[in-house]
Amino acid sequence: MPLNPKIAQILEMVARANRPPYHTLTPQQARAAYAMSAQILDIAPLPMHGVEDLRIPARDGETIGVRVYQPVEPSWAEPAPALMYLHGGGFTVGSVATHDALCRKLAHDAGCAVISVDYRLAPEHKFPVAANDAFDALQWLAREAATLGIDAERLAVGGDSAGGTLAIVCALLARDAGIHLKLQLLIYPGTSAWQQSASHARLADGYLLSGETIQWFFAQYLRDDRDRDDWRFAPLDAARGVPDLTGVAPAWIAAADHDPLYDEDIAFAAKLEDARVPVTLMRYEGMIHEFFKMGGFVPEVAAAHADAVMALRAAFE
Repeated sequence: MPLNPKIAQILEMVARANRPPYHTLTPQQARAAYAMSAQILDIAPLPMHGVEDLRIPARDGETIGVRVYQPVEPSWAEPAPALMYLHGGGFTVGSVATHDALCRKLAHDAGCAVISVDYRLAPEHKFPVAANDAFDALQWLAREAATLGIDAERLAVGGDSAGGTLAIVCALLARDAGIHLKLQLLIYPGTSAWQQSASHARLADGYLLSGETIQWFFAQYLRDDRDRDDWRFAPLDAARGVPDLTGVAPAWIAAADHDPLYDEDIAFAAKLEDARVPVTLMRYEGMIHEFFKMGGFVPEVAAAHADAVMALRAAFE
């Protein structure tokens, strides 16, 4: 399918701006560039009853930041469902601040609390720190839910891009730890150890997320190429330790047809189906990687947001 006209306009603007691509920057410069651009195309942030930044413990003695969004006043008599959200950014850029508007949207429209996790970034914190932080945060949420007015029996995990990878990891570890999740909300997640699919070849340049940038992100995150064999990096096709997906939480997967990750998202959905996991695969035509954060400029993104909200509401009900 052709590009959505507004998406094509964005790509033209990006090309004209001629800003240096992330893979030519230092990680610190890339973070600053991403933070500066993150809100330009995004929707306006919706009001919340409460937004609170907390520090929670990590397994190595350090702490992780989380931002708790409460769309309405918490009720301990009728605790709310909650989505734990993990932002994208190639394990190297992004933060709770860059994904603030999206988390507010999901909380507001789905009527759930959202806990956004500021997991530690590479290269200062190499694999598997981000995966460990994500699951430490989920365990904290399951343990402390009642104190936040959250129903520990109605939890979901979600994330976009690298955050989607971390959400998959959390879902698998939660199954084995006896944490019952209602849903995995996976927005163009990374799932593959090696970027050799047809969509990676076809869309390697000119569609916002380039092949060079993907490899640069992974070079920041991975200790060496042996980490590509670990399922916590590549749940689709890692060579070492890929777990059986049977019994993992149902999944809702958003795939963009002009995203290099498109083929691996389709393949991961099929892998879940082979394990008899309920899957809803949404294929968004004319869209690119990161389109969920372009709703302020691309009207059609509103329908994708509504689809995600519908999936959360259905899972929680």
